[in-house]
Amino acid sequence: MPKPIPHEVTQLLLAWSNGDKSAMNQLMPLVYGELRRLAKQHMRRERAGHTLQTTGLIQEAYLRLIDASQAPLENRRHFFAVASRLMRQALVDLARECGSLKRGGAAERVSLDEALVVSEQRDDELLALDEALRALADFDARKSQVVEL
Repeated sequence: MPKPIPHEVTQLLLAWSNGDKSAMNQLMPLVYGELRRLAKQHMRRERAGHTLQTTGLIQEAYLRLIDASQAPLENRRHFFAVASRLMRQALVDLARECGSLKRGGAAERVSLDEALVVSEQRDDELLALDEALRALADFDARKSQVVEL
């Protein structure tokens, strides 16, 4: 694949920023090699056995790039800087997702009311606590309220 001419990439970026949807289709084959190099560079810094591959990272960056809310890309250098940042953000998002799964992110959510109804039987410790709070209330109502709260 021949190296793209820098001004050709910049012209396509400007056309795409101005609303020409076909410009991105023309641009991607020209910049794919550099995007692959950036993705490999990011992936080298990741842990061994990472689930995302280089191609997947490029695709994730592409999907984020074509987001309509993106600021206009000024030139080739700006494009690659944004693409690199988007790749890093994709890896961070994936790491956060995996971290949340480790910390119970996939656990079934239960409302507080449902969690309180564990069993119909009253526990002996719960009865003892209730009795102690009542005795404290008889002695000093304010202290009993503080402990209860």
